[in-house]
Amino acid sequence: MFDAVIDAPFGKIGVRVQDGREGETVREIVYLPDSVANVEPQSSLAKQAVEQIEQYLQRATASFDLPLASVGTPFQRRVWQAICEIPPGTVLTYGQLAKSIGSVPRAVGQACGSNFFPIVIPCHRVVASGGIGGFAHTGGDGYYRNVKRWLLKHEGVPYA
Repeated sequence: MFDAVIDAPFGKIGVRVQDGREGETVREIVYLPDSVANVEPQSSLAKQAVEQIEQYLQRATASFDLPLASVGTPFQRRVWQAICEIPPGTVLTYGQLAKSIGSVPRAVGQACGSNFFPIVIPCHRVVASGGIGGFAHTGGDGYYRNVKRWLLKHEGVPYA
């Protein structure tokens, strides 16, 4: 199911790659619970993705240079591109990001939740005006919100 699964401070991270008309691309990155077994990288791209993710987990300013699959709607891709421009250690609210691209906060939140490439497209840097906000189409506290908290803390942004 995954081309690689690695340990992370908050659980596991799974990587899926695909070989298509664009060549080999990263298809999806998924946050997983500790109970999922690790999988050694099954391809050179999976290995490259793992190495870059591990570099980020060690150093929040690490950058990514991975071929990502062309997924999502044009609007989602526009939101994801804007998210990629948010530097580590900085957060924008859904409203601020929406204003910068000429949209509305709810639509931006939906696009954030549909992100196929978390960490690489750092949607954790987008928060609600009154707090941390949701994560991966989930509300309330739980695993995904704790992942978001860890990622923000890792980048020096405290959120309770």
